[in-house]
Amino acid sequence: MSSRPVVKDKWKIKKWYEVLTPESFGSISLGTIPADDPDKLIGRVLETTLYDLTGDISQVHVKLYFQVIKVEGDRAYTRFKGHELARDYMKSLVRRKSSKIQGIFDVQTKDGYIIRITIVALTSYRCKTSQRRAIRRIMREYIMQKASELTLDELIQEVLKGTISNDVSEKARKIYPIRRVEVYKTKLLMVPTPEGLKPAVVISPIQLKQAQK
Repeated sequence: MSSRPVVKDKWKIKKWYEVLTPESFGSISLGTIPADDPDKLIGRVLETTLYDLTGDISQVHVKLYFQVIKVEGDRAYTRFKGHELARDYMKSLVRRKSSKIQGIFDVQTKDGYIIRITIVALTSYRCKTSQRRAIRRIMREYIMQKASELTLDELIQEVLKGTISNDVSEKARKIYPIRRVEVYKTKLLMVPTPEGLKPAVVISPIQLKQAQK
C-alpha cells in the first residue's frame, strides 16, 4: 500500500497578530490578522475610519490608511500612510453655480517627512480664474509654512481636527466668499532615515528576497 502524503491544514499553522495604530493615534487595535510568517505582514495596508478610532459618528466619512512596518511578538506596528474623504461625502458638498478649487502640494514637515496634501475649497458662487489662482496661492503658501513648523504627527492631527481647513478658509475669504474647505487627501511620500530621504514604500523581507533572485 502506498502511503498518502500528509496534508497540512494551512489555518492551523497560522498565527494571529494584533495590528496597532501608531502612538500618535493612541496605539489602538485595528483588529487581528493571520499569517504563517510574520514577515508576510510587513507592508500590509489596513483601512479604517476616524469614527472607528474615536467613536464620533460625524467622522465616519474620514478614511485612514495604516501600513505595517514591523512585527514584534504577536503585535504588528503600523505607520500612517494617508487619509482620504469618502467620495460620496465630497459629492454632497458640491453645489451648482459655485466653484471647486483644488490644490495638490508636496510639503516637508519639521521632522523631515514629505507628504502630499490635497486641499479643496468650495466657493459660495462661481468665481473668476484670477480669484481661483489667488485662492490656490493662499493654499500653497499656508500649507508650506504650516508643514515646516509641525512634525508629521502634529500636522496630521491638525488635518483631522479641521484646523488646517478652518485656517485656509479664513484666509481665502479675503479673496472670495468661501462655503467650505476640506483637506481631501493626504499621502506619505518620503521618510527621513540616517542615509537621507527614502520613499515611504514598505517592502517585506520576503518580497525583497524574491526581487533579488
